[in-house]
Amino acid sequence: MLVQEELKRIGAVAKESGLPIKTIRYYDELGLLKTYGRTEGNYRLFNSDVFGRLRFIKRAQNLGLTLLEIKEFLEVHDQGDLPCDHIKVKLTDKLDEIEQQLQQLQILKQELKGLLSGWEGVPNHIDETICPILERV
Repeated sequence: MLVQEELKRIGAVAKESGLPIKTIRYYDELGLLKTYGRTEGNYRLFNSDVFGRLRFIKRAQNLGLTLLEIKEFLEVHDQGDLPCDHIKVKLTDKLDEIEQQLQQLQILKQELKGLLSGWEGVPNHIDETICPILERV
């Protein structure tokens, strides 16, 4: 059983982590964090391992993983296993998505260059067009 002194109130966790209390509450409600009860004033109490979990959540989010995916990884971890195989699959999928996005951006870049390179100036009949750059096919 944990000693009261080891537990931190949500305000202290927010201050030390740099995250808003609202974010920590949200993560707790989603099941990403584990509370160890509440104070008499109904403040959430967390063990010091909350900081490692918060770092993991932020790092995973920065890599493009969703909170739902992160929750799945944490559940595997909480069962005593390392979620590395699951994470590797998700990161590989993310990499594939990024490759597709890069290809689409290259196509868009070429299209934009083509539109801009063919710009000839203001047409004679401006009442017939909104912008000739975008109306060229």
